[in-house]
Amino acid sequence: MKPQDIAFVVSLCILLFIRREKLFVIAGLACFLAAIPLFAKWIFFTGERLVWYGAAFITIGILFMLLAKEKKI
Repeated sequence: MKPQDIAFVVSLCILLFIRREKLFVIAGLACFLAAIPLFAKWIFFTGERLVWYGAAFITIGILFMLLAKEKKI
């Protein structure tokens, strides 16, 4: 495992423990923003991983939002 993989797993565990939907979306957007300079410097592997992690964070955040909305109804 590379350092970015370990950081993703640790941050995912922390966010799953906190369980706030907005933090997942913020983490996903932060991953996208961190990937931009990596692609500009032609560091494609890490940039691609950050894009995948950002998509995972946003998807989990959306799922939690849908589950929270379903419980309110």
